[in-house]
Amino acid sequence: MDLPVIDLDLFLAQPRDSEAVIQECKKAADSLIIYGGLVLHDSRVSEKDNSTFLDLMEDYFNQPQEELKKDERPELGYQVGVTLENTEKPKCAVDEPCLRIIEALEPSERPLDISAHSPDPKCHDFPGLNAPNVVPQVAFLKERWPVTMEQWGKSMKNAVADLADMVAIGLGIPAETFSQAGRFGPHLLAPTASDLVKYGKKDTILAGFHTDLNFLTIHGRSRYPGLNIWARNTGKRIPLEHISGGLIKAGFHEVVVNEQTLAVIEQRKETFPDRPLIRISSTFFWHLSSDYDLIPIPILNDEARQLRAEHIKSGKSDGDEVSYPPMKVGQQVRK
Repeated sequence: MDLPVIDLDLFLAQPRDSEAVIQECKKAADSLIIYGGLVLHDSRVSEKDNSTFLDLMEDYFNQPQEELKKDERPELGYQVGVTLENTEKPKCAVDEPCLRIIEALEPSERPLDISAHSPDPKCHDFPGLNAPNVVPQVAFLKERWPVTMEQWGKSMKNAVADLADMVAIGLGIPAETFSQAGRFGPHLLAPTASDLVKYGKKDTILAGFHTDLNFLTIHGRSRYPGLNIWARNTGKRIPLEHISGGLIKAGFHEVVVNEQTLAVIEQRKETFPDRPLIRISSTFFWHLSSDYDLIPIPILNDEARQLRAEHIKSGKSDGDEVSYPPMKVGQQVRK
């Protein structure tokens, strides 16, 4: 299944009340409602910047474990700094509602088995949240780090913030609804790394079946395939699901080693023999402000109920009925 491609350039170049922009915004909103994801085209984000960022992350995670451990911040719950492999275990491995979702899927559409899945063999690097930025002190990284991280973080943040405006317009609510709610959000550039020398065997789970807790997640293009997403599932609620009354659902996804991953590994060995075989995901989490009041928007709540009724009538599963009580974003994330 190919995800819809949303043209952010069109949105930025034409008046927001033009028919072309309105239709593109509706396409963006529909993509999230139906698929839980989309492909975003933004010519402001250069492939050169993406490559520079990926090179830096590969070099960083190619360091010895003892160097990486210097950037751990366990006292902050690993919310900043590096999180080394085999630290995180996907919640779905022990979460009954999540396991029921997997059971409800057609066998051919289920994620790789996570029931006995050990902690994910991926590393995270969280440059900063509501704490001082963590900058590696090794000279060959320290010199490149601030400029590269700042450039890529801004590119991701600008793209996803503009997408938030597009989605709002497409949903028929004021354009600034989401971007204002996220104005002071603790946005987080959180790249992950998987060592494909150690974990490059077919059907290895690099990141188990899960949802994210933030409002919107954006990724740059990875060098290695393996990301799978599931359209319109239910599970751990995200602020966007809450504020839309369930019209847009939290999307499940996983990262695995598949045939395409293996093919790129062999290609990279030949083309770039001196580069580390590390899969980088340039993840950026866009958050709403922690003190923002999460209350379902009435018009979206009504649409969600109508869509649920249509699904039930046609025999489609839309999961258990969920209530969305008023709460702060910070409370929702902690639940």
